[in-house]
Amino acid sequence: MNAIEEVFQLSRAMFVVALLTTVPGYWCTVFLIDKIGRFRIQLVGFLVMFACMWFLERKYRSFWGESECGKDAKYDYCKGNLIMFAILFGLTLFFANFGPNSTTFIVLAELFPARFRLTCHGISAAAGKSGAILGAFVVQSYIDSAHDKTKGIKKAIMALLVVNLLGFFCTFLVPETQGRSLEEISGEEKEFEENNTSSEVKNDEKEGTRNTSFELK
Repeated sequence: MNAIEEVFQLSRAMFVVALLTTVPGYWCTVFLIDKIGRFRIQLVGFLVMFACMWFLERKYRSFWGESECGKDAKYDYCKGNLIMFAILFGLTLFFANFGPNSTTFIVLAELFPARFRLTCHGISAAAGKSGAILGAFVVQSYIDSAHDKTKGIKKAIMALLVVNLLGFFCTFLVPETQGRSLEEISGEEKEFEENNTSSEVKNDEKEGTRNTSFELK
C-alpha cells in the first residue's frame, strides 16, 4: 500500500481502539467517580494495568506471533493469538482512562490549596508530560536499536509494569477527596475557623475591657 493508504488504515484502527476502549473508560469515570471515589478508581486502574502488562510481557511471543512468515503472508507477524492480545491491550487502555489518566487530573485540581493550586498543578502536569516524552522517544529509540525487537518490546513492557506498580503503591499516599469541599481538603476551612476564633477572642477581650471600664465609671 502507498503512504496515504497506510495512514488511512492506521487512523481507522486507532479510531476503533479509541471508540471501544479509551472513550468508554472516560465515561465510566464520569459516571462512577462520585460513587466509588477517586482513590479506588486510581488504585484499581493501576492494578489492572499491571496485571494486563504482566500477561503481555510473559506471553508476548505467543500473543503477537512470530516474524518468520512466508513471502505471501498478509501480516508481518503470524501464528499468534491476536484476539487475546487485543483484549489485554484494550483492557490496559480502558483502565488507564478508568483510572490514573483521569484521576491524576481531577485529584490535583482538588487537593492543592487555592493559593498554590496553579503552580503545583503545573509542576505535576509537567512531570506527567516528561514521562510521556520518555515513553515516546527514549523507550521507542531503545526498541528500534535493539537487535531483537521482540525482546526490546518485552523489556519496555516490563519497565511500564514497574511504573504501574509504583503508581499503585504511591496511590496510598493520596487522600480521598470524594464528598469534601475544596476548603476542607486543603485545610483552608480549618485555618479560616481558627482565624475567626482568634478574632472573636480578641473582640471579646476588647469588649470585656470596655465593659469593665464603663462599670468602674
